Amino acid sequence: MKKKILHIVESFGSGVFSFLVDLINGTSDEFDITIAYGLRLETPENFKDYFGDKVKFIEVKNFTRNIKLDKDLKALFEVKKIIKEVSPDVIHLHSSKAGVIGRFAGNGKKTKIMYNPHGFSFLMKNSSKFKRNLYWTIERITALRKATIVGCSEGEYKEALKLSKNSICINNGINIKKLEKETEDLEKNAVDFSNLKICTSGRIGDQKNPELFNEIANNFPNFKFMWIGDGELRNKLTSPNIEITGWKTREEALKLVNNSDIFILTSLWEGMPLSLLEAMYLNKLCIVTDCIGNNDVINNGENGFIIKNNNYKEIIENLNEENYKRNIVKAREDVIEKYNITREINEYRRLYNE
Repeated sequence: MKKKILHIVESFGSGVFSFLVDLINGTSDEFDITIAYGLRLETPENFKDYFGDKVKFIEVKNFTRNIKLDKDLKALFEVKKIIKEVSPDVIHLHSSKAGVIGRFAGNGKKTKIMYNPHGFSFLMKNSSKFKRNLYWTIERITALRKATIVGCSEGEYKEALKLSKNSICINNGINIKKLEKETEDLEKNAVDFSNLKICTSGRIGDQKNPELFNEIANNFPNFKFMWIGDGELRNKLTSPNIEITGWKTREEALKLVNNSDIFILTSLWEGMPLSLLEAMYLNKLCIVTDCIGNNDVINNGENGFIIKNNNYKEIIENLNEENYKRNIVKAREDVIEKYNITREINEYRRLYNE
């Protein structure tokens, strides 16, 4: 009889959604899998089509992005009911909201519980010190519940250890074979350093810091900038050389990244962004902010560049064919060696079976 895995996720979109697609499709033959999910604007309308036919879905109607005590309490009882109905062998929680509610709804002494933060909420640099302290306190109290915290990068793992000794690290990975197939027909364009095409992707929200992306675009009015995605802070992208594409299918998004020369992540915080790993594999020069997740992957000047003290102008102005090619070659090699989905899935499979 197959072990039952219940994935609980409120943030069912963007990077977390991509993570779940690869993980679940890589384990659904071996395990009986149910996803308890919350809907977000960035959740694909046809999200069930991304998963195999064996996967079951249950919507948690009271899941919300922000803290809302009445809704959160209702969500807690919803999740408790789902856990009772599914009777899982393993409960796998994703992101902060599901991580808190799921650990209180489940009993880690009877059922194995795992929690992937995908970027701790108390690291959100856009929040006030009071809010960050509140988020840390909530995480610290919740960490007293019996569960394993799984950091998706070395930096996230180090933060997890401050909360609980019952923490491990499994680096995020991408499905290289799938990515190869999805991009095999795409042409590789030559780079024109006098007319660079620069992009990013994801929800236009606080985490991705659209103000900095807009500032960079303003400083390079002759270059084309593109934000692949949409979000509540799209009004922050005012520079006339920025195109906002809106939400795209995966195939469309990959094509747009492929047609760019540089992939920028202006994030204030991250777990380990899959969009970054994919851009590295697609031979795009990556320039990222100095935060956990980004700086776990990018070694400055070796496989991309890290923005420090707002030195993005110097980085972009000093790009040439030699340092561009050297960095993208090393970046692709690193993804193949360290961030392959096969290694990641094998580690989760081992955890489920322990």
